[in-house]
Amino acid sequence: MELFTPDFGLVFWMFIAFIILFLALAKWGWPMIIKNMEKRADIIDKGVEYARSAKDQLDNARAEAQKYVAEAQKQQAEMLRDAAKMKTQIIEEARKEASSEAQKVMDAAKLSIEQSRKEAELQFRNEVSKFSIEIAEKMVRQEMKTDKAQAELVNKLLDEIEKN
Repeated sequence: MELFTPDFGLVFWMFIAFIILFLALAKWGWPMIIKNMEKRADIIDKGVEYARSAKDQLDNARAEAQKYVAEAQKQQAEMLRDAAKMKTQIIEEARKEASSEAQKVMDAAKLSIEQSRKEAELQFRNEVSKFSIEIAEKMVRQEMKTDKAQAELVNKLLDEIEKN
């Protein structure tokens, strides 16, 4: 069983080699490994912090973008309302103007009709009076053919003038 039980010298030198290796690793290896692990942990922490700040900035940017979109929609709605008001106002003004123009045209037509009616009436009166004078002249000529009839008419007119 010699193969399975090592000599004391072998165990001693293995123990010495282990101690030397352990001391070398403890002096130079472990501090370097721990230092690198701490650097790596710092880098990871900084990355996490950077990711958090980027997420916060993204959230703020989204909120601000939503605010701008809401404001733009509000302005758009306001502009549409203003445009609708302007449209109705323009239509109303056009209707009023059209009514005013129609009223002016109707008034001018009424005035023209009234003037035409008065002219026709005046012309009719002139024609009637002309015909009346012609008829009266013919009647007076017929009745005044004799001197006696003329004298009677003159006397009658003079009597009427004296009474008035």
